[in-house]
Amino acid sequence: INTTTLSLHNPSLSLSLSIESHCFAFPLPFVLSFIHLLSPSLSQMVSATSVIAWGSGEDGQLGIGSNEEKEWACVVEALEPYSVRSVVSGSRNSLAICDDGTMFTWGWNQKGTLGHPPETKTENIPSRVKALTNVKITQAAIGGWHCLAVDDQGRAYAWGGNEYGQCGEEPLKDEMGRPFRRDIVIPKRCAPKLTVRQVAAGGTHSVVLTRDGHVWTWGQPWPPGDIKQIFVPVRVQGLENVRLIAVGAFHNLALEEDGRLMAWGNNEYGQLGTGDTQPTPHPVPVQGLDGLTLVDIAAGGWHSTALTDKGEVYGWGRGEHGRLGFGDNDKSSKMVPQKVNLLADEDIIQVSCGGTHSVALTRDGRIFSFGRGDHGRLGYGRRVTTGQPLELPIKIPPPEGSLNHADEEEEEGKWLATSIACGGRHTLAIVEWKSDDI
Repeated sequence: INTTTLSLHNPSLSLSLSIESHCFAFPLPFVLSFIHLLSPSLSQMVSATSVIAWGSGEDGQLGIGSNEEKEWACVVEALEPYSVRSVVSGSRNSLAICDDGTMFTWGWNQKGTLGHPPETKTENIPSRVKALTNVKITQAAIGGWHCLAVDDQGRAYAWGGNEYGQCGEEPLKDEMGRPFRRDIVIPKRCAPKLTVRQVAAGGTHSVVLTRDGHVWTWGQPWPPGDIKQIFVPVRVQGLENVRLIAVGAFHNLALEEDGRLMAWGNNEYGQLGTGDTQPTPHPVPVQGLDGLTLVDIAAGGWHSTALTDKGEVYGWGRGEHGRLGFGDNDKSSKMVPQKVNLLADEDIIQVSCGGTHSVALTRDGRIFSFGRGDHGRLGYGRRVTTGQPLELPIKIPPPEGSLNHADEEEEEGKWLATSIACGGRHTLAIVEWKSDDI
């Protein structure tokens, strides 16, 4: 449990005490005593945070020190000393961004996807990306086998597999015209002329949203062999004032400020939400969402979701394994968005889409998962594939000092999730301990 980084805020006292930006190594009891000296009421507000993981660990993507798979959520112990603000799950690797902009990576590293030269094929303990030590990373994305990140100055970075130009660099070629350097094992600047707000990574292509609301892309945006790769950013025409982007394997979503959702790319399962399965290289409106106020979007391998301001989820695209959450009697693909009625009463604030499963987060910190269940990727102890969203139990130990002194086995609080990240066969989440006194 995060015993060395704490963040407190009491609106009634107009006092903010932040310790997470400094590398203190005090044990939690000492910090609690110090806070209690400042104000007894503050000591009751301390909440610890942890990163948890579950699902396949074959490539070390869980970050738990082994390559075991986990059917239940477990703590990523190596990240306990740090204050993690966001996590990203890829197909075979993972990353975490701390409050101070430090980034950690773990999992599959055969193509340099962890941001350093691969000494081994996989790494199951998170390590700091040293090449980005002097910048403050604010957001990142993982594609098929490449990664993107953006810092607080709007500078974008790329690393990992680059055989399709997805890192923004044309591979060097030998005298026969064959590429002989494909991987970027150390993060380097990409799209240097753009001031970036958000990055998103597909199977073999990259997409960025700039601070002026434009969308740019490069790499191989279609299944390999369909078209020639693009090594320099090209602006996506037909989009203005974009607020958010989301990218699947070979399809793309863009939510504009006026609430219109646009989509382009591959569409073999209806993941564009256009009412058919015709692909399109140009953004077109997603159907069936008129009259709704969208606040977030997500794209999995071949499916898509949108979230409304009322906490309602709409899903479309590939339905196999129940990844859309329409129940066990409806695992068909949807060519237009449909409301996920099985989550209608849960007030969802985030949805994350993986390769063949999905995860939803409620406003009160509960996690629901659905879709393909092998490798424990649904996180509730059973390897059962289901289209029925089921709540995932967070069965990790409480933080030190949270047990009732009268009854050492009685917990005085519970874990609540604050963020989720769905990968190919695993999931990460950030959880926070909330005392019953708060």
